[in-house]
Order: sequence, then structure tokens, then C-alpha cells
Amino acid sequence: MLEIRNLYCGYGGGDIIKNISLKAGRGEILCIAGPNGCGKTTLLKAVAHILGYRGSISVDSREVSSFSRKALARKIAVMSQGQEIYFPFTVADTVALGRYAHSEKYISSLSRKDRDMVEEALENLGLSGVRDRMINELSGGQLQRVFLARTLVQDPEIILLDEPTNHLDLKYQVELLRGLTAWARENNRTVIAVLHDLNLSRSFADTMALMRDGELAATGSPGAVLGRETLKAVYGMDVHSFMLDSLSAWQAETAARIGRDYRHA
Repeated sequence: MLEIRNLYCGYGGGDIIKNISLKAGRGEILCIAGPNGCGKTTLLKAVAHILGYRGSISVDSREVSSFSRKALARKIAVMSQGQEIYFPFTVADTVALGRYAHSEKYISSLSRKDRDMVEEALENLGLSGVRDRMINELSGGQLQRVFLARTLVQDPEIILLDEPTNHLDLKYQVELLRGLTAWARENNRTVIAVLHDLNLSRSFADTMALMRDGELAATGSPGAVLGRETLKAVYGMDVHSFMLDSLSAWQAETAARIGRDYRHA
């Protein structure tokens, strides 16, 4: 579905992304990871054609730069970090904005299908109880789920997510990624997500791309990409040992608690 070939892009005439080539197929979850400032967000902006680029980015063999803005919105939806609240819409009205790409009329004229999709997204993301609240009254976690619901009702073929688990507690992080995985599999769509949490990437990605200084350091299955030496080279620390030490601490605490419970039984 999506193919990136020999991509270069950046800001002010300078390249941040340098010679990246990637593919993502239908029904696939591609997670992009790497240190702060390595170009992950810039890469997503190029795929969405928010930034100009050199090289090629194609969806179903058609260059993204050849689509009109509205036609591209039917193909690709973007959920970015730190989205601003410009107008205090209700939760339901904000989610309904995702249907704009499919409407020839003003967003107030929603079809029955549009309304059903909005209600389904609100229900699936646990937002039905706040559907009539103003979005400027919500917590950061609730607001993040509202923006995700808006992205889903856009009904794109590809979803680009930039740190979608920001502001969410662990329960909602896992539920969100499980929901996205089900959406991709059931609808034969593609999800490309920038995630800092390597454990979440390992758990949900079909394919990973690990970036460093605007280039690909590794790409492939999570098991192949998240090797000790690769992570050490990219992050400048022994990530593998740190995670194993953390796991050992959890296991030791669990064993000690079980021992205490057994003695007190």
C-alpha cells in the first residue's frame, strides 16, 4: 500500500530525513522508534505531504504529491502530537469533523452513516459518557482519545500516529493499540505509529523501523530490530540490560510477595 523510496526532506533547505526507503502493506502495523530529534515526526509529515520532499512516496503506486488535499485525506489520516484546541466544540462535534473528507456539504449535514460511525467511535474509545462535554473541559487522556476517534471516523486507508499513547495510562495505551491492530486487520488498512516505548512496539508491531540522525538504523521484525548492539548504537546505552534488570526486579518483588503470603497463610 505505502512505499517510500530514497526519501529526503527537512526544513529551510536542510535535510533531516536522508535516503530512507520503507514499505508498509495492508493490514500491517509499522512502528517507528528512535531517540528524540532523529526525524520520526518529520518522516510522518512527508508521508502526509505536509512537507515537501525529494524521492518518492506512493500509495497504491500513486505519488502522494499528485493527490488533491481532500483526496489525500481519504487515503491518509494523521494524528499529531500536541494538537491545539482552537474552538470549544463538544466531543461528538469534534469527532464528527473526521467525516469532512467524505462530505460535499458542511459538516452539520451528517448522513446516517456519518452519525453511526461517530457513535461507534465514541463507544469504542469509552467516550460516550462525555459526548456532550466541551473538549476544553477534558483531561489530557480523554482529549487524546477524542482526537483518535476523529482520526478513525475519517475512515482512511492509512493512519499516521505520532506518539498516540501520550497522556494515556497503561490500561488505555494497551487498549488503544489493541483497537488499532483490530481495525487494521479487520479492514485491511495500514497503521504507522511513532512510539517511544520499545515494549509497546515489540508487542504490537509487525514491522519496526529504528531511526538515528534522520537515517534508518534497522528495519524488519521487532525481534530482528531490537537487538542489544543495535539499540546500544542508536540510544547510546545498553537498553537490553536495563530492561532485563527491570524485569528481574519485578520478578524478585513478586517472588518475595508470594513468599510472604505463603508464610502468613
